[in-house]
Amino acid sequence: MIPEKRVLIKRTLPLLLIGLLVFIAYLYFFVDINEMIAVVKGINLFYFSLAVVVLLLDAVFYSLTWQYFLRPISVKVPFRKTLMFTWIGAFVDILVPAESISGDTTKAYLTSKESGKNAGKVVASVVSHRILSIAITLSSLIIGSLWLVTSQYKLPAPVLNLILLVVAGTSISLVFLFLLCFKGQLTQKIIDSLLRFLAFVLRGRLRLTSLRFKTRKALRAFHESIEILSKNPRSLVLPVVFSLVSWLLSVLLSFLVFVSLGHPIHFVVIMIVSPIAGCIQNIPIGVPGEVGLIEFTMTELYAALCFPLWGISLLEAKRISAAATILIRALTVWLTFFIGFMAAQWVGIKALVSDSR
Repeated sequence: MIPEKRVLIKRTLPLLLIGLLVFIAYLYFFVDINEMIAVVKGINLFYFSLAVVVLLLDAVFYSLTWQYFLRPISVKVPFRKTLMFTWIGAFVDILVPAESISGDTTKAYLTSKESGKNAGKVVASVVSHRILSIAITLSSLIIGSLWLVTSQYKLPAPVLNLILLVVAGTSISLVFLFLLCFKGQLTQKIIDSLLRFLAFVLRGRLRLTSLRFKTRKALRAFHESIEILSKNPRSLVLPVVFSLVSWLLSVLLSFLVFVSLGHPIHFVVIMIVSPIAGCIQNIPIGVPGEVGLIEFTMTELYAALCFPLWGISLLEAKRISAAATILIRALTVWLTFFIGFMAAQWVGIKALVSDSR
């Protein structure tokens, strides 16, 4: 595994550096870097420390949401393992440029292995969690945008167009997930088509019959688990509550970062920017963590939405927004990456100890 990790890092590091260089170039040409650094130096460490605590609490409630999707379908995993797998999934999402897909796959694999349950059951919990998260994020974006519009705040045309594009794209992905959950025949046809494509590409190196049998067995378990969850709405109350708390904490994190810089921001602005950044981050463009693109998007959006509210120039708003964006990403990407890496190492060490016994 060590050579594979080294190869993966060697492949992703150049892309990561390219993303960073692009963002640095943006800061150099469109934002005064020295002034932005001065803003960062004025940070209030108390509020920034609170943001770190909020990040950790967010992970706890996010994991609790998933834990309570696992319980009704009889997948028993200790909460500490669920939390650990959540961190590892976040680590893989950042490292492998295929946002959400790679992390969710990793979480499903680790949980299935830990519980000994059919992978289809675990995937049902992961997909249900994903649907709930997308629904809350989409609602946040729509409510935040409507609030600004009804309060007679004029949204810049590019921002409005981007909001409409993200709402449309997110809605389509949500409908697609629902179809996969409740249209078994459609899901089977899609998977069969993928298997035939893989068999054609690999030219005989894939045991198609055996793999088709395993996938159909997993699909049966998946749809049975989805049916159990859909027929027990009471079991969904706690996941919804925990997911809402997780969403609120993610908004609070960004708010505390702006407060730490001495420039409080309206919650509604975060409700708009965070979903857009999250949607862009889910596009697998090939750069780990979509570093560069996300920072540029967040800086521009925060500046465009906040400079009229702060009563300052657009350039000054960009300096503040860039500083806040860097600090937010330091927590949501780099600190998350470090904790996820440590969790992955811990799980690997535990597995080695178990195997030796």
